[in-house]
Amino acid sequence: MVKTLDRAKARAHRHLRVRAKISGTASVPRLCVFRSAKHIYAQVIDDVAGTTLCSASSMTKGFEGNGGNVEGAKKVGSMIAELCREKGIEQVVFDRGGYVYHGRVAAVADGAREGGLKF
Repeated sequence: MVKTLDRAKARAHRHLRVRAKISGTASVPRLCVFRSAKHIYAQVIDDVAGTTLCSASSMTKGFEGNGGNVEGAKKVGSMIAELCREKGIEQVVFDRGGYVYHGRVAAVADGAREGGLKF
């Protein structure tokens, strides 16, 4: 019998391992990243209250570019940093969402750092 690899299930398992170690609070929320083939999403979450404080993605109005490449992901990172600054959030905990810290996921982190977020 040939075992097939279920990529989504493996990523969900990796994300659970990451989530066991990090959590967001009101003072230091969690910056969570989700990537699909065409778009990338980032949201800042307070896990204690269970609320999303702000979010940005390549599908929001006013976004120009392609969310499926590194340049678009960097723009999303700078957008989320700007939204966090408006809410008074300066420091976050980065949640890579079970993805490898490379490419578009790293670009979101770089864009957020350049926008003024600390993590």
